Amino acid sequence: MKQLIFCIACSLLFFSCEKNIDFELKDASALLVVDAQIENGEAPTVSLSKSLDYFGAISPQILAGSFVHNAEVTMSNGILTHTLKEYTILLGNGFSVFYYSIDSANLATAFIGEFNREYNLTIKVDGQVYTAKTTIPALDKIFDSLWIKPPPPNVDTSKRVLMARAIDPPGLGNYVRYFTRKNSERFLPGFNSVFNDEVIDGTTYSGQVDQGVDRNNPLPTGDDRFFSRGDTISFKLSNIDRATYTFWNTWEFNQQSIGNPFSQPGKVLGNISNGALGAFCGYASQVGTVIAR
Repeated sequence: MKQLIFCIACSLLFFSCEKNIDFELKDASALLVVDAQIENGEAPTVSLSKSLDYFGAISPQILAGSFVHNAEVTMSNGILTHTLKEYTILLGNGFSVFYYSIDSANLATAFIGEFNREYNLTIKVDGQVYTAKTTIPALDKIFDSLWIKPPPPNVDTSKRVLMARAIDPPGLGNYVRYFTRKNSERFLPGFNSVFNDEVIDGTTYSGQVDQGVDRNNPLPTGDDRFFSRGDTISFKLSNIDRATYTFWNTWEFNQQSIGNPFSQPGKVLGNISNGALGAFCGYASQVGTVIAR
C-alpha cells in the first residue's frame, strides 16, 4: 500500500510540473541537396534536388519536381576536369529521375574512379557555387572469404545466413560501408552500413552480414530478413574516408531515431559547401559472390 501511495504521489508531482512549450516554426528556403559519388572503376554520378518543407505534402509529382536541372557540374581528378552531362531515367507512369555523369560526347576529359586519388566537385546553379571533395582510398580493408550458414532456430529452413571474414590492417582510421545484392537486383546498403575500426583494429574477424535494405519500403522484421536458398548473393565492402563515414553515420543515426521520443537530437554532417545538404562520397570497393545452397 505504501508503494502504491508513493507511485500516485510521484505521478501527481510530474503532472503538476508539466509545462506547455510552444515552438514557432518558420518557413525555410529550399536548399540544394547533393547526392554524389565516385567508385573505383566506375563513372561519377551526381543527383541534384531541392529540399522539401518538413510538414509539406509529399507526392510523386512533388518529388519529381524537386530535381535540379541545367546545373553546371564539373569534377576533377587532379589531372583532368570534366563537365558532367544531365541524363534522364524513365520510370514509367510518366515519371523520371535525373542525374549528371560523364558526357559521352566529350570523352577526352572523362575519367573513372581510381584508388588513392582525390576528387573535387563544383556545382554552379541559380547564381550560387557549391564545392566538395572526396577520396577513393586504398583498398586496405578486405574480406578473404564468404560462406553460407543455416538460419537460426524458429526461422524458415529455406532461409540462409551470409557470413564473411574480414581483415583490418594495423592502424586506426579504416572506415568501411557495406552493401549486398540478391540475384540481379541492385546493391543495397545495410541498415547499419558504416563502421570504423576502433574495436577491431589490426584483427581478422568473422561475422554475419545482414541483408541490405531498401529504405523506401517497410523494413524486414521476420524471416524476410534473411536470404533464401538459391539466391546468388553479392557482397560489396567499400573503404571510405572519414568525411563519407561521418555523413552516413550521422544520416543513419537520424533516420533510425525518427519517432523515438527518447532519442538525442542530431545533425547530419555533409561535406558540401555553401549550406547545401548531402555529400560527395568516394568508394574503394571489393565485391564477392556466393550462391546460397
